[in-house]
Amino acid sequence: QVQLVESGGGLVQAEGSLRLSCAASGRSFSSYRMGWFRQAPGKEREFVATISWSGGSTYYADSVKGRFTISRDNAKNTAYLQMNSLKPEDTAVYYCAASTKALSALTPSDYRYWGQGTQVTVSS
Repeated sequence: QVQLVESGGGLVQAEGSLRLSCAASGRSFSSYRMGWFRQAPGKEREFVATISWSGGSTYYADSVKGRFTISRDNAKNTAYLQMNSLKPEDTAVYYCAASTKALSALTPSDYRYWGQGTQVTVSS
């Protein structure tokens, strides 16, 4: 089992940047694929990015490709989401999640453990 805690959210102006962190505790963080999802008010939770256990493979939603970067530091049991060129439509609660799937994990049901979320608000 792994516990996840996100941090780094906040209010930022459009075109600004934020870096989200996801600190994991528990066992074998390095054995989990990690992902970031987001949920805006009145909308379903949507996939943002995912990274393999080694960090060698990443995949992004088209809406964030080229602007967001997912990474991880297994020595620190932490995953990150660097968000640049933020847009008002990026406003949402951002969640990190851990999956036991080795390959594609693009839907919420692919992830077993979730953090509590951190609010990101982008003003125009």
